[in-house]
Amino acid sequence: MPARVTGEAVTVADTEFNARGVRIEKFLRSVTHAGQVLIKDGRLQLLTSYGREIDSAPVQSVHASKPWFTDGDQALATVNGTRYRLTLGERDAAAKAAAPGAASRFLDVIRSARGHSPKG
Repeated sequence: MPARVTGEAVTVADTEFNARGVRIEKFLRSVTHAGQVLIKDGRLQLLTSYGREIDSAPVQSVHASKPWFTDGDQALATVNGTRYRLTLGERDAAAKAAAPGAASRFLDVIRSARGHSPKG
């Protein structure tokens, strides 16, 4: 994630997080199988595979966590009072081994945008 240092403040580049091919579920109902999660300019957007917005909110108002009952690359996000389950990782085991941790990176970006230090 490229950052620019300006005096004492460090600003993150425009796109802080971008994941494609994300399965997005709401109330155990699939909204899209190949959606996009985008954090840009301090705003979280959940998009369909066609780019239509499902939901969006300022990152400051988004609550995100890792579900304790799964071992996959998943995250829970509450956006505007609606809870979404995001499956960010690849379904293919070989691809998952090559690039693990999309959900962890997503949670770290949310925490840092809210002013919390990333866990690690």
